[in-house]
Amino acid sequence: MPTTDPAITNLPTTIDEVVARIDDIIDQSREDNSRIGYFAALYRQVTVGVRDGIAAGEFEDGKRMERLDVIFANRYLEALEQYQNDIQPTKSWLITFQATKKWNLLILQHLLMAINAHINLDLGIAAVETRPGESLQELENDFMAINKILSDLLDVVQDKIDALSPGFNLIDKIGGRTDEAIMRFSIQRARDEAWKFANELAGLNPEEQKKKIAEKDEQIEALAKIVRNPGWFIKTILFLIRMFETSKVSKVINVLF
Repeated sequence: MPTTDPAITNLPTTIDEVVARIDDIIDQSREDNSRIGYFAALYRQVTVGVRDGIAAGEFEDGKRMERLDVIFANRYLEALEQYQNDIQPTKSWLITFQATKKWNLLILQHLLMAINAHINLDLGIAAVETRPGESLQELENDFMAINKILSDLLDVVQDKIDALSPGFNLIDKIGGRTDEAIMRFSIQRARDEAWKFANELAGLNPEEQKKKIAEKDEQIEALAKIVRNPGWFIKTILFLIRMFETSKVSKVINVLF
């Protein structure tokens, strides 16, 4: 049973270092045949997108944006390192990492659980750490600009998921791009909730923030449980889709990369 311990040290301090660390996770996941590499492959694209956006001057303050991105990424990297060293991460990340051992979950479910933990919980915390208190409002435009990067990425990712999960193609023909609608709604709603959460934290003292984060973590864990086990009817449909989905973990990672 994992035990609570202080944060892991020696985390990245630049976006380039974050990308290098994610590359290590992807390489190790390929070697270990681990589904942990699914989100890592997706997240690498997001991080590179932010890095390229900074270089292109797409944000109001590039240095501030890099600081936000590094703090944001480090919450994921720290949680993963804690989990791999039998140290208790946040509940929302623990259930997500534990789910990577389950073969019967869809690629989409693995990605949604990780997005749930990272955006719904981590992004708001990272924003407040970047610009605490009243100065948080200075970050709003750049915070929202991340949504364009995510939206552009979704167009690419959905084609990859469809290629890996042919069962979605049949559903798409009947009711539109179901997986894309789910992903886009999840990310946009999560981003909006993250900004709301950041504003709530900004008005609290450190002790109140700690309590609020713990409460939020439990809420996000509850959402993850629904994604993992959505009820027998939906679960049956998802299982049928899973039967036609690519099972080779390394191939999924390579396609998402």
